[in-house]
Amino acid sequence: MKPLSTRTDSFTDSVIRRMTRVSLQYNAVNLSQGFPDFDPPKAITDRLSRIAPEGPHQYALTWGAQNFREALAAKQKHFSGMDVDPNTEIVVTCGSTEAMMASMMSVCNPGDKVVVFSPFYENYGADAILSGATPIYVPLVPPTFSFDANVLEDAMKQPNVKALILCNPSNPCGKVFTYEELKVIADLAIKYDIYVITDEVYEHIVYEPHRHTYMATLPGMRERTIICSSLSKTYSITGWRLGYVIANPEIIDRVKKVHDFLTVGAAAPLMEAAVIGLQFEDSYYQELQAHYTHMKNLFTSGLRDIGLTFTEPQGAYYVMVDISQFGYENDEEFCIDLAREVGVGAVPGSSFFREDVNHLIRMHFAKKDETLHAALDNLSRINKLKR
Repeated sequence: MKPLSTRTDSFTDSVIRRMTRVSLQYNAVNLSQGFPDFDPPKAITDRLSRIAPEGPHQYALTWGAQNFREALAAKQKHFSGMDVDPNTEIVVTCGSTEAMMASMMSVCNPGDKVVVFSPFYENYGADAILSGATPIYVPLVPPTFSFDANVLEDAMKQPNVKALILCNPSNPCGKVFTYEELKVIADLAIKYDIYVITDEVYEHIVYEPHRHTYMATLPGMRERTIICSSLSKTYSITGWRLGYVIANPEIIDRVKKVHDFLTVGAAAPLMEAAVIGLQFEDSYYQELQAHYTHMKNLFTSGLRDIGLTFTEPQGAYYVMVDISQFGYENDEEFCIDLAREVGVGAVPGSSFFREDVNHLIRMHFAKKDETLHAALDNLSRINKLKR
């Protein structure tokens, strides 16, 4: 038989999802794949129950139900100050994963290059390759995960660089980019005429004193920023797969067409049910931040008591833990042993880094108190892994 696609030769399965399977295999507390084990807001699930018998059950408009897009535009205006036209500047997608893929395919030609900060969410490199582009990696250097502006400029001024991908707050390292850092990125994007594709799914999960700044609000960036996000993390509905792209009309017109041929549209009844979440008062987001701050404090205090070294997250719900003291050369082997011998699932940090980094693992804390206590009880035995 003829060979398969050479474009996907280098792909592996998702390491994150692989470690979930390892966790299940050994009945470990799964802190690898980033989904909550607590319920979504009751108002949203109650709304889903009410519309289940009556619908809508057929296709919505390809780029998203009208009331959903209007509610999303109003929410974006409230939090960012941006005026967004729900008819010409929004496409609703099947999760932020499709939002990113549709954006990349709308922007990139074969032979283009895309700048990606490392560590990075594992989809970004694959998205670049699937869209025919070549990723260029710029390190965020642990433990502060800062970047060198000169290194960034060296990457962005290369020939055929079309876009930069920015995850803020960052998965996996929990970094929240400061205004000053975003200004450096924005100035270089303008200087070298580069699109900035943002992944902002953790925009409402930020810890004091840090603040989330929307890249599109910086001077000169509204027209060249492509916002990719979703409802998954903000409303604890990761399985609903409701994402979106916000960008200027010319870009959105192209994204609409790519999205139409990728998935046709997002799930109509789920959009209808989720509208009520987009209309929540500020108190919901304040409670969300307080809830995640509680989970972060509970988990990181426990890690500290156990004697583990980690980077304090500024946003999102991940902790990068340093495993240098355990004597492993291979972090995936460590994570398998951690699940089998200790009973906790984690993700090897090497799956997020382009650089040769094998001393970090990622754990997440979007869990009930009892789940986090169970994980910490298991982790209290982690010294048994020392070599």
